[in-house]
Amino acid sequence: MRPARALIDLEALRHNYRLAREVSGARALAVVKADAYGHGAVRCAQALEDEADGFAVACIEEALELRAAGIRKPVLLLEGFFEADELELIQEHEFWTVVHSGWQLEVIERASIGKPLTVWLKMDSGMHRVGLHPAEYRDAYQRLSASGKVAKIVLMSHFARADELGSSSSAEQVAVFEAARAGLVADVSLRNSPAVLGWPQVPSDWVRPGIMLYGATPFEVAHPLAERLQPVMTLESKIISVRELPAGQPVGYGARFVTERPTRVGVVAMGYADGYPRHAPTGTPVAIDGQPSRLIGRVSMDMLTVDLTDLPQAGLGSRVELWGKQVLASEVAMAAGTIPYQIFCNLRRVPLVYG
Repeated sequence: MRPARALIDLEALRHNYRLAREVSGARALAVVKADAYGHGAVRCAQALEDEADGFAVACIEEALELRAAGIRKPVLLLEGFFEADELELIQEHEFWTVVHSGWQLEVIERASIGKPLTVWLKMDSGMHRVGLHPAEYRDAYQRLSASGKVAKIVLMSHFARADELGSSSSAEQVAVFEAARAGLVADVSLRNSPAVLGWPQVPSDWVRPGIMLYGATPFEVAHPLAERLQPVMTLESKIISVRELPAGQPVGYGARFVTERPTRVGVVAMGYADGYPRHAPTGTPVAIDGQPSRLIGRVSMDMLTVDLTDLPQAGLGSRVELWGKQVLASEVAMAAGTIPYQIFCNLRRVPLVYG
C-alpha cells in the first residue's frame, strides 16, 4: 500500500486540552469543526469526552456526526442554525446554538420550543463578519430572556487579531464588548486559541481552543506557552525512488530546481492531492530518518522530491516526516505562505492512524 499516512497522537491532544484549561482557568469547548481540523472529529471527540466541558462545531451536520458516534457532551453550533427547521434537531439532540443575527432571534421567538435552548449570543465587537451590532445587543439579550424559549445565555464575541500580540485591536474589541454588555448577568466567552495563550487579561468564563488543541502555534513569533503545545499530527511517507544527478540538472515540473552540485534526489509518495501545500518552495524543511533535510523542486500531485545528498544512509524506504514532532506544521506553513490551520484542513486521501 502507498506509505503516506498521518499519525494522530491522542495523548498529545489531551495534553493540549489540559493546557488550555490550565492557562485559562476557565471551562473549555474543544473546537472540532472541519473534521477536527483534519484530525478526525469523532476520534478526537471520543478521546476528549471524559474531560472536555463540551465541543464546538461549525454546523449541525458536524454536530449530528458527533451524536451518531455516541458523544453526549454539549455541542455548540458556532454558526448557529441556517434554517428555522433546524431548531427541531437542536432541541432533539440538545445542541447549544449561537445566535448572531436578528432573523435567528425572530425564529426562536416564533418557534414552538418544548425544551428551552442554550444560546450563545454573539456580538460583532469589531471583526465585522457575523454578530449583532453592539447597539442591538442588550435588546437581543432581553428579548431572549423574555421569550420563555431560552434556559441559558452565554455572551460571546470573536477576535480578529488576537494572533498579533502587539496589536491594540483585541483590547479595543474587549472595550466595545464590555460597554455593550454592561449590567447583563451571564457567562462570557471571548478567548479562542491565540487569546487563551496570549491574552490572559481578557475575561472569559468559557474558552474555545481550536488550533492549539492540535499542537500548532497561532503566532508567527515564539511564545512560551505555545512552546508547551505537543504536535498531534505527524504526516509521513517514504522514499520510493532515488536519482543520482550531476550538477546542472533540472528536477520536477517547470525545472524550478536545478542541481548546483552532484545531488542525490529522493522521491517521496506525497503530493498536493494529499494536502501537502503545492506552493511549498525549495528549502521547506523535512526530516528523513530523523535527520533534517529539505524539499527541492515543485510539489506534484502525488509525489515530491527531497535532497538526500548529505544523508548517505538514506535511500529507498527511508521514512520522511513532512510535518509533526520534528518538523513543525507552522514551519511548513510559513515556508508555503499559508497557516497551519489550512494545511491541516486540506489533508485528504491520507489514512489517519490513531495512537
